[in-house]
Amino acid sequence: MSKPIKIVFVEDHEQFRSKLVELAGESKALELLGTFKDGPSAIKGIPALKPDVVVMDIQLPGVDGVECVRQLKAEMPHLNFLMLTAYEDSDRLFESLKVGAGGYLLKRTTSKKLIEAIQELNEGGSPMTPHIARRVVQFFSNAPKPPKDAGNELDQLTPGQKKFLEELAQGYAYKEIADHLGISVHGVRNYIRKIYEKLHVHSKVEAVNKYLGR
Repeated sequence: MSKPIKIVFVEDHEQFRSKLVELAGESKALELLGTFKDGPSAIKGIPALKPDVVVMDIQLPGVDGVECVRQLKAEMPHLNFLMLTAYEDSDRLFESLKVGAGGYLLKRTTSKKLIEAIQELNEGGSPMTPHIARRVVQFFSNAPKPPKDAGNELDQLTPGQKKFLEELAQGYAYKEIADHLGISVHGVRNYIRKIYEKLHVHSKVEAVNKYLGR
């Protein structure tokens, strides 16, 4: 049996936060490391916990979920973020994906679907609706060309790292890419970390965008 996924919940609504804690306690697939009720405490406390997945509310007091992801991704580029929202505000959701979130769910989603989405995200998937997925594709298609010195950054990538980005751009999940490259899930995380460092980016969207702009 695989190890439980280490998770953190960031949610300001006490009743809903309690529901999430109860869900984690009842699931053998999840290991709850902690909860936070606002942005500043999450930014300060999450790095020390080293979770696999952070389930992040978009609307938070102090610092909103989008900015939390932006700051935490800069410090922990391998960390997976699943955004939770009461309404499908496509602009804010898209912004969260641009800064590094891997997917999102509406708060009315069933407990079963939430656990499945966390597992999918941890395995390299991107749980989201087709509408938001289309916006991501359009973003890649319409993205401006990177500056001329970006070529030097791409030249620093190994053949394996370039193949990794190529398959990521084609929509393969991390787990599938790991199988194709003959590496472990841990190896995938090392690939991501090194690629982010070489390309000076903090999210999957930024990395693929820079790669496609070659």
